[in-house]
Order: sequence, then C-alpha cells, then structure tokens
Amino acid sequence: MTSLDKPTTETVDAEDSEQDVRAVTEAALFEAFGGLRGMIETVLPGLLFVTIFTINKDLHWSAIAALAVSLVLVVVRLVKRDTVKHAFSGVFGVAFGVVFAMMTGNAKNFYLPGMLYTLGLALAYIITTLAGVPLIGLILGPVFKENLSWRTRNPGRKTAYAKASWAWGLILLAKCAILFPLYWWANTAQLGWVLVALKIPPFLLAVWLTWVFLAKAPAPIDVFAEMEAEEQAEKERKAAATAEGRHRRDA
Repeated sequence: MTSLDKPTTETVDAEDSEQDVRAVTEAALFEAFGGLRGMIETVLPGLLFVTIFTINKDLHWSAIAALAVSLVLVVVRLVKRDTVKHAFSGVFGVAFGVVFAMMTGNAKNFYLPGMLYTLGLALAYIITTLAGVPLIGLILGPVFKENLSWRTRNPGRKTAYAKASWAWGLILLAKCAILFPLYWWANTAQLGWVLVALKIPPFLLAVWLTWVFLAKAPAPIDVFAEMEAEEQAEKERKAAATAEGRHRRDA
C-alpha cells in the first residue's frame, strides 16, 4: 500500500465521527419510539381485540381483553422500573376505544379514536413543518440534548427534521387514506385485521427515513454540555477574581 492509499488521520477521524453520529441517531430513535418492545405494546391490544371479536363477535369480552392486556403491560414496566410512556399511551388509546365502542354499541368504533389520532398526528407533522418548526425536531431535540438549537444554529439538522416530518406526515396520511374508507365499507373484523397489518410497516418506514435523513445531517449541538461548560467557566472566573483580590490585599 502506498502512502496515497493509506487512510489519513483526518479520514479516520471523519469516519469515526460519522459512525458516532449514526450510533447516537439510532439510540435516540430507539429511545423516542420505544423500539421492539414499544411496537409490541402498540400492536398487542388491537390484535387481541380483533382476534377475540373475529371468533365470537362479543364486543364486551374483546374490549375487556384489550384493556386488560394494556394494563398488564404497564404493570410489567412498573415492576421492572422501565419507562412507561409508551405503555401508558397504549392504555389511554385502548381505553378511549373501549369507551367509544361501549357507548355506541358498535365494535368498529373501538378503532375510531386511534384513527382520528393518526389523522391529527399526520396534520401536525405537516403543519408544523410548513410553520418552520417540524414536529419531529420538537420530539427528538431533547433526546439529542440539542433542544431547539437546530432552529437557528444548525440549519442542516433543521432541513433533516423537515424532511423527516414530511415523511411522517405523508406516510400517516396514506395510512388514513386506506383506513377511513374501510371504516365505512368494511366490517369490524376486516377493519381490525387491516389496522393490525398497518401498525408496524408504515411506522418502520417512517423511522428508517428519519434515520436516513438525520444520519446525513450535521451532528447535534449539545446545549446541556454548553451550559455546563459556561457554568464551569463562570466558576473559574469567580475563583480567579477571588484569588486576585486576596493577592492584592496581601500585597
């Protein structure tokens, strides 16, 4: 290998830095969206509901089973002292679905709150991006410890967040375009199985696109580290001023 073929220190450092950014991005997405366990907690209640309803057409038992498994998932996380935000969101979603279905006596309405939430979330991604404050940046900014620094100090990341938010918004709108016609035309079992089938693939596509956009973006600005550095510098300035004052008095 000639000297021209050998990787330079700068090249190695750049590759290491890129790998670090990708690793941080993967970890942040895993934390923000719950990973494999979060996906299971999202799918399991709806899967149990549609399975039981398909077998016996009993709205009450289907709803009770879905709500019960959601509560069990929360209890398991509490016992293990894990973060419960994904499990709790699942409980609230299932609870709203159960209330809608029970009040109307229509099992299909078990899915309506979640569908409306998906539509609202899709619009939120699109509207916030048009407003210059993409929602995915608001979600991931604290996870990356950059807060809102990407808005004014890191335009490359703002662009990546905008692209990711567009991806989320359009993917969720496409999902709604499939589900809402089925809500009117299909029966409860058909709608339920389509919903279960569409839980994970669109989500994974949106997460993957987010990873692609952010992995190519500049590294986040750690505003927490900046604040800590500023506090440390202020302490050192005060210590230096105190020492100088003592020196002058002694002189």
